[in-house]
Amino acid sequence: MNEPFVTAAGESAPSPPQWKPLGRIDRRVVGVLVEKAKTTPDQYPMTMNGLINGCNQKSNRDPQMQLEESDIDDSLDRLKGAGAVIEVQGSGRVAKFRHLLYEWLGVNKVELAVMTELLLRGAQTEGELRGRAARMEPIADLNALREILQSLRAKRLVIDLTPPGRGQIISHNLYEPEELQRLKERLASGGYETASAPVPTAQPSREPPRGSPHAAPSSTPVTTPGKAIGELQSLRAELAEMRRDLEALTETVRRQEREISDLRTSVGG
Repeated sequence: MNEPFVTAAGESAPSPPQWKPLGRIDRRVVGVLVEKAKTTPDQYPMTMNGLINGCNQKSNRDPQMQLEESDIDDSLDRLKGAGAVIEVQGSGRVAKFRHLLYEWLGVNKVELAVMTELLLRGAQTEGELRGRAARMEPIADLNALREILQSLRAKRLVIDLTPPGRGQIISHNLYEPEELQRLKERLASGGYETASAPVPTAQPSREPPRGSPHAAPSSTPVTTPGKAIGELQSLRAELAEMRRDLEALTETVRRQEREISDLRTSVGG
């Protein structure tokens, strides 16, 4: 079960959310904690080694990172100080770590799945986000996602980076102010990249000059760069969803291979 963690029975009503902006490493660490709690609960709470592997893994991450134990240790100290993470005692006295993001953000299970994908991969289109978050919690379609996003907007946890419509780009609102400003500037200049691929800049017009025999009438509809980018992003979203399905299938095959290997070892013993 992925229910919110409760520290004691008979607690009073939950206190208001305590979230605040987080740095890139802190977002990665807490995002990994939530992801593993939902997708591999048998490995949760997480050890330091588990966090290192989860933060540096190649799939479901953007940007790629290569964090050391000291980086994650410092991040855990910051997150514990902010009330987003706690340390618990594991078996064999190995320290393990648990997130408190249900209370810290003030969200439900599906909202947290959406926030986690944004923390792990940054800004995305709606299509990309629905497919990726659905690996943690069911999201039937884009309309269901949009209802979730409306709730998260009301809580000031997500922001729209481009206008509503096909290919709209959204992200979480946990950026530090300077980072958010740089992100917006890159987007305005056409140099921003979503989690799957770069957004192309508009190409110079190749239309013949006005008055030319080959010139199109002024009333002829023209596809704007923004619309073209939106359609391209939608195609990329579909491709990203196919990649997600392939990753999930690969992981299932690997798990089954491990189970077969364990069974053979048990029978052989």
